[in-house]
Amino acid sequence: MIHTITSDLPSFKSLTFKPGLNILLADKSEGATDRQSRNGAGKTSLVELIHFLMGGTADKDSIFRSAALAPWTFEMCADIGDAPVNIGRSGSKPSRLHLDGPVVNWPVQPERDAKTGEFQFSNDQWRLFLGRVLFGLSTSSDESNHRFGPTFRSLFSYFARRQNSVGMLQPTQHAAKQQAWDQQVAVSYLLGLDAHIPQEFQKLRTEEKAIAELRKAAKDGVLGRYFSSAADLRTRVVITEARVRRMKEQLATFRVVPAYAELEKEASTITRQISSLSDENTSDRELILQLQDSLTTESPPAVTSLERVYREAQVVLPDTVSKRFAEIELFHQAIVQNRKAHLGAEISSAELRITERERTREQLDIRRQQIMGILQSGGALEHYALLQEEASRAEAEAEGLKQRLVIAERIESTKAELEIERARLHKALQEDQHERRELIDEAVLIFEDLSNALYEKAGILTISATHNGPLVEVHIDSQRSKGITNMQIFCFDLMLADLATRRGMGPGFLVHDSHLFDGVDERQIAKALQLGADHAKAVGYQYIVTMNSDALPKDGFRPGFDIGEFICPVRLTDATNSGGLFGLRFD
Repeated sequence: MIHTITSDLPSFKSLTFKPGLNILLADKSEGATDRQSRNGAGKTSLVELIHFLMGGTADKDSIFRSAALAPWTFEMCADIGDAPVNIGRSGSKPSRLHLDGPVVNWPVQPERDAKTGEFQFSNDQWRLFLGRVLFGLSTSSDESNHRFGPTFRSLFSYFARRQNSVGMLQPTQHAAKQQAWDQQVAVSYLLGLDAHIPQEFQKLRTEEKAIAELRKAAKDGVLGRYFSSAADLRTRVVITEARVRRMKEQLATFRVVPAYAELEKEASTITRQISSLSDENTSDRELILQLQDSLTTESPPAVTSLERVYREAQVVLPDTVSKRFAEIELFHQAIVQNRKAHLGAEISSAELRITERERTREQLDIRRQQIMGILQSGGALEHYALLQEEASRAEAEAEGLKQRLVIAERIESTKAELEIERARLHKALQEDQHERRELIDEAVLIFEDLSNALYEKAGILTISATHNGPLVEVHIDSQRSKGITNMQIFCFDLMLADLATRRGMGPGFLVHDSHLFDGVDERQIAKALQLGADHAKAVGYQYIVTMNSDALPKDGFRPGFDIGEFICPVRLTDATNSGGLFGLRFD
């Protein structure tokens, strides 16, 4: 329970609370007009202050970090464990809390400030400690246990709903931004059900969402070309791995040839030489053919033919002319013989050149075959390096394809697996609710008793197992009314406070802001305050309510119930500068 809330801010109105019901009223100051509101009196700020001292986040927009409040320390004396402890925190140093009390036996020891001697916790450590002491949460560093698991701040918010977080929407939701999975986990934990099951449901939903996004990306063209189908990728893996094996075999048998480039150059030179020799031989063979043809057709001029011409012309040549023709004929025969001898010599010379070239070409061809044999038996170092690089590239490609194949197979097969997992969790949830039927029945009956005390027809609390996790529903007739919805929250919160306190869990108090009673009939408010007082006393927790004084019912209470006994001695007002909880106005 909370004993006191104080501050070193001189204008702060220190508050003292008793066990059971405590009502903090805000009065309308004398002479105030209808336009003056008591929304700034500090009723909601009290709830914010309790959250601030119980590990709430103090971001830059927090009122406790405003220029008016940041320099001051606020302190709450509350039972932590079995003894009262003073808890101090300021907006100027929101990450640290100062503690004063019997902390030596705590399961987690706070640090001691070397200068002041005060015990300290960081705000994160304070949350973990409160979660362990007040709600039995694990402080294990195992991330798998904490992910989507119950947290102190979420559980505590059901015992002090915040209007600033829009915490009056529905019974199972303490803030507008609270996720559905967090509601399932927190409510299951507070009801005494297995909170690991809704935790696993959320892990499943997260995986389903990731797979759905991946499937969508694989279909819409962004990743479709990259992932392909599992069958296509499997084929590409086989082909690429075969290519890798071939390259590795080549590398294993590869022999680096020294001076590979020089040998390649020599082989090219020899090839050019052989080609040149062949061209020259062709030219000489053509020359031989021409010479042989000339040799065959070469003959002396026919002198007898000339004589016959003269004779037929009845011209008788003298003996001297005939003798001269004979000499000429002999001369020509000599020339022809010389010509034939020359052509024969030319033919022999050409044939000799051809023979020499053939011999040279054979020698060059033998050398070229030797070089080609060497080159074919291995390769250059540069070629080996390129082959090795290509093999590494192919190996990396094969590994990438394998990974893509794993993803593609997972995409294609995971839907069935997730459906199986969802069915398993649904069955586990059903079994858990069956095994803990007594706890569920207790919660149902408490809620029914509370709602029956408020309305003629009792409300209904249902807890069911669905394929999407546990479903907790609250129903009271005429629930479209704002007042009825708020009374659903009232009954739900009181039920949780009863159950938690009976199991030795929770902060030991329940706080309701005046906004919870907006739109509620005066008679229901009276009954609600009575119920809060009765349950808090009977079960053993503290119930703190903030209200406007004119909203406090004047009748509707049972005989002997004096509402005045529960009103806090300090009263807030709507006075502009000094009437609120902090005794000052701030932006």
